[in-house]
Amino acid sequence: MMGEHDHVITAYRDHGHALAVGMGMNECMAELYGKYTGCSKGKGGSMHFFAPDKNYWGGHGIVAGQTPLGAGIAYALKYQELKGSCMCFMGDGAVNQGAYHESLNLAGLWDLPVIYIIENNGYSMGTSQERSSAGEILAKRAEGYNIAWDICDGHDLEEVRQKTSEAMARAHNECKPTILEIDTYRYRGHSVADPDKTYRTKDEIAEYQRTKDPINLYREKLISQGVLTEAEAKEIDKAARAEAEESVTFAEQSPFPPTEEITRDVYWEEDNPEHKVSQGRIFFQDPPVEG
Repeated sequence: MMGEHDHVITAYRDHGHALAVGMGMNECMAELYGKYTGCSKGKGGSMHFFAPDKNYWGGHGIVAGQTPLGAGIAYALKYQELKGSCMCFMGDGAVNQGAYHESLNLAGLWDLPVIYIIENNGYSMGTSQERSSAGEILAKRAEGYNIAWDICDGHDLEEVRQKTSEAMARAHNECKPTILEIDTYRYRGHSVADPDKTYRTKDEIAEYQRTKDPINLYREKLISQGVLTEAEAKEIDKAARAEAEESVTFAEQSPFPPTEEITRDVYWEEDNPEHKVSQGRIFFQDPPVEG
């Protein structure tokens, strides 16, 4: 359970995290459409969802670019002597980036309350893990930095919750970092440019959906335990679809950002001129068009 001083930062697969921290579907869908009512005023797009009021810091398009920022948030918590953590999510493709290893060095050296969560779908941007990363367990690299680590079955929601809670407790009570590797999967290619036909088969995807999909498995578990009925499950799905469709309508009817917004929310001093201390002009303006 996240508390007042627990933070989340992630990569460009930020949609699920955004909804999980409590962002509304309207503001998320509008951001996908590039509309002014979006969570980043339509200027961030799919990869840059932000909600500072919910301790949610994006949404970052550069692979592993969020990892030093996650260490920085954790450093701020420790510096201010706050009992909290920063959960920094990434894909398996980010673990070979230099910025990630620099972040691990500082996290291990300074005992920062950061939790690096590797969402390992096995294929990165289209290359299988065995062809791109040395070692079978990515989280085990933590040992080189004296950082605690664990692996987790991403198909079991309760195991994910339990092991994440353990990592958060370590951050809260010991001010220590953790690397948690979660085994997961994806149904579609990395992007629209990914043919998704050269490195896995349709049968593999179908088998995963039948036997490992975490939503389907947890749904079946709750029904078998009598916590949920089949009819109630269908109603939840129906309500979620309706909410999504309503958010599309909201996004379509929302305005695009006005032209004058293009230079806002870029430099703090420009938005708060009464506190500006730097000299000179930050933005270059085009000369007025004559006649």
